[in-house]
Amino acid sequence: MTTDLRDAHGRPLVAITGMGLVTSLGQGKADNWARLTAGQSGIHRITRFPVEGLRTTIAGTVDDLFNEPFAAPELSEKLAMLAADEAVGQAGLGRKGDFPGQLFMAVPPVELEWPQKQVLASASNEAVSYDTLLAAAAAHTHRAYHAMFLFGTVADRIADHFGTKGSPISLSTACSSGATAIQMGVEAIRRGETEAALCIGTDGSVHAEALIRFSLLSALSTHNDPPEEASKPFSKNRDGFVMGEGGAALVLESYASARARGAEILGFVLGCGEKGDGFHRTRSSPDGRPAIVAMQEALADAGLEPDHIDYVNAHGTSTPENDKMEAMSCTAVFGPRMTTLPISSNKSMVGHTLTAAGAVEAVFSMLTIANGRIPPTINYREPDPNIPLDVVPNVARDARVRRVISNSFGFGGQNTCLVFGDAPV
Repeated sequence: MTTDLRDAHGRPLVAITGMGLVTSLGQGKADNWARLTAGQSGIHRITRFPVEGLRTTIAGTVDDLFNEPFAAPELSEKLAMLAADEAVGQAGLGRKGDFPGQLFMAVPPVELEWPQKQVLASASNEAVSYDTLLAAAAAHTHRAYHAMFLFGTVADRIADHFGTKGSPISLSTACSSGATAIQMGVEAIRRGETEAALCIGTDGSVHAEALIRFSLLSALSTHNDPPEEASKPFSKNRDGFVMGEGGAALVLESYASARARGAEILGFVLGCGEKGDGFHRTRSSPDGRPAIVAMQEALADAGLEPDHIDYVNAHGTSTPENDKMEAMSCTAVFGPRMTTLPISSNKSMVGHTLTAAGAVEAVFSMLTIANGRIPPTINYREPDPNIPLDVVPNVARDARVRRVISNSFGFGGQNTCLVFGDAPV
């Protein structure tokens, strides 16, 4: 391993010293990795709330963490707490409740859900209506709900628990949020603002309203039976994404700091790239230009050429348009090699964890490097002739993987790509 503490651009190298993970596959990196590489799915029929009459009745929910009804922000906080506990524990950085770095946290947009609206509105003993809801809110008799549904509350509580320094940063950039949280941590370390960062992506927002809204956008798969076969990225018969829940955390440190304390180095965040576009609120730009630029910028930031990448962790949502756009964009970046460069989608097994996805897939990318095994894209039975990719179909593949690019492309034109490696460039 190099003794140089700075990258090719003269900036502090950013090391990863801790990781934590919770998805519908299980709790902890070990359980998730074992099931992911075995090609198992965490997608199942929803039991948390009634789904009769809904077009989509399945999701990759994380169940059994609460013994009583809960709201999405509470689950998002729980998932973040579990993932961060594992990551901070592995890093061994600081003391309990005294993490010597900043918090960058991707959390889903929050708003009152139907059950909470019913409770608030019925407090007036009148028929439930918008006016009674406003009246109940104005009475300030439900301060607990108010606190629960404030956007920054989850990050505030995580910061208090771990004792992070400075103001906690809450962010939401659609499906690229988890990757953006990592990027912000990397940039803070590079600027010398902190020696360490706790970067988290979390999302526990599978509820009836969310399912209906995504269904109205024709974005969700309606392949409800069997549930585990619904998410089929890059397949000809793909019909939409499957919602998922999860939390992932990474402890980032300057390489100099990690070496000085004798920390185990799990790998490095070598590069970050982002490109926004205002093409459409939900659709991807048909020419793929924003995704292309995001990947190119990530490679340039890492000081790498396309040929240096061994594996692409795809955004791979299983929607007809996104998969086609991503395949076209990757081909534009990696050229003819894209037909043999392995690319696979973790979402085929855990679903689309939305705000958490970029962080979840960052952990999976690092585990791919550490274990020399590429997770498969399951449910790949009908290849799309218009997407000639090596999607590592159905079965994991052993391979030496030193550098990975992980793609996160979100609604509204939010595109973030990260490059991970086992060693500095």
